[in-house]
Amino acid sequence: MEPSPSRTAMLAAVARGQHRLKDPFPWVLDDPFAMLLVGPGWAQLVALAEALFPENLQREVRAWAAVRSRYAEDRLTQGAFTQYVMLGAGLDSLAWRRPDLLGAVTMFEVDHPASQAWKRERVDALGLPVNDRHLFVPIDFEVESLGAGLDAAGFDWAQPTLFSWLGVMLYLTTEAVETTLRTSTACPSGSEVVFTYRADESVLDDAGREFAQIFEPLAAQSGEPAQPGRSGKEIEGLVTGCGLRVEELPNRATIVSRYFEQRSDALVPSSFEGLAVAAVP
Repeated sequence: MEPSPSRTAMLAAVARGQHRLKDPFPWVLDDPFAMLLVGPGWAQLVALAEALFPENLQREVRAWAAVRSRYAEDRLTQGAFTQYVMLGAGLDSLAWRRPDLLGAVTMFEVDHPASQAWKRERVDALGLPVNDRHLFVPIDFEVESLGAGLDAAGFDWAQPTLFSWLGVMLYLTTEAVETTLRTSTACPSGSEVVFTYRADESVLDDAGREFAQIFEPLAAQSGEPAQPGRSGKEIEGLVTGCGLRVEELPNRATIVSRYFEQRSDALVPSSFEGLAVAAVP
């Protein structure tokens, strides 16, 4: 069977690329590799998004796709981490956007084998450079644990590590989420997990609710049903119950103030997902 990419990973990459093409400078995240990694099929994905979502929702989704990656990368560059693990890496392009980081940080891209094989074919076709400190870790979680997969890739559990887990938790059961969070506690104190989660209905604005009404049936039809939303208090309980502490739990107003306040186009991110940082005590 030919390897196939995750449709959600491709749509996220298209959203990052469209932010650069459709929204005025300065960009929250400048990802010139996003469309290239998706390949010629990007135009069909754009047409699909335009058919499904009104323009105001497309703008917010572009902004959210950009800011969640920017937020995680800010945690990486502002911290003292020597390893960066991207869980559900999809078509992330950090290793090529910021090759300077590979002098001090080893990057591990964790993803389903089929999605990762497809991405590596795209990387080869584009002639993108490879680096010994940029490692691909194919894991089928039905047969292998995250810990075992990282061990096989040469991960050092004694090194301070940042895990990024973006756009994935909303599809997972609480049991699967807890298993992954607890895995990170084997890393030294100060290691962190940056993750997104499906926000509770109480914090969704009208656009967030409209997006959920369109998106969630589509996700269910594609075999990736979204889990119920979680409140900030529930996220705190989840994190502490897994032996971690909440380092930051920014609300949407904080994200807007930090990354969008000086913009002239009134661009704001979707309220559908929230961001959190959990740290190893």
